[in-house]
Amino acid sequence: MANYDIRPLQLHILNILLAVDKVCREHDLRYYLWAGTMLGAVRHGGFIPWDDDMDICMPRPDYDRLMAHAHEWLPAPYEAVSAETDPLYPGPFGKIQDSSTTLIERAHINYIGGLYIDVFPLDGVPQQSWKQRLQFSHYEIQKRIIYFLHRDPFKHGHGPSSWIPLLCQWLTSNAAVQRRLRNIMTRYSFDDCTLVADYDDGMNGICDKSVLGRPTPIEFEGKTLMGVEHADTYLTQKYGDYMVVPPHDHQRQHNFFYLDYNLPYREYDDKRVFMKQDT
Repeated sequence: MANYDIRPLQLHILNILLAVDKVCREHDLRYYLWAGTMLGAVRHGGFIPWDDDMDICMPRPDYDRLMAHAHEWLPAPYEAVSAETDPLYPGPFGKIQDSSTTLIERAHINYIGGLYIDVFPLDGVPQQSWKQRLQFSHYEIQKRIIYFLHRDPFKHGHGPSSWIPLLCQWLTSNAAVQRRLRNIMTRYSFDDCTLVADYDDGMNGICDKSVLGRPTPIEFEGKTLMGVEHADTYLTQKYGDYMVVPPHDHQRQHNFFYLDYNLPYREYDDKRVFMKQDT
């Protein structure tokens, strides 16, 4: 469990989502509360008590519009970061972050940003199961390469465990892998497919587009946000008996490496040794 009070963090990232919600309403963009955030809205009327992040998803056309225009639509200090906005970005999906804060999620990853909410693009999925397995296996391979590109290669020492990260960092670039990831995810159009997925959720996250329906108002921490229209179907598919609170040892948190609510991340002096070697 986290070694810090997560309630201030929850309220901080809620403000980020409220800013995103306002932008989406103003520019007619679809978004849905997603994963644990949608579960929290239904089961708790807000955050799952131990949850320290927020997730939304957007159909690919809306996601791309947000990433393309976030710099003009989002109020300071909020900003979009993704493969589309930052050539060094280490993930396959985007975030909206608060640039007036500093957050290092994991000590061994060479990326620094601010407190954030996750924004997952929803893409089409083929009907045939063998094509689905092919799609998601290709995605997972490229996602793993991205991880090795940004990981301290000597996290586990200078022996064989460092060889794969070092080889990836020698053979390819972040930009090249991000292009491959996007090509995989957008191979099947969201608009033309019956089945869709947040690819980061794996094959278990495949759902019929009709389950999403129209973004549907739902209360979250006393605010009205947009959720999945057929929430029971979505949550049952993802979590099973989702109204049952899991035991303490299954209540997952990030336990971030470094968090500062008052320091802009661009002003943070990173003293991690492998970061200094990279510069």
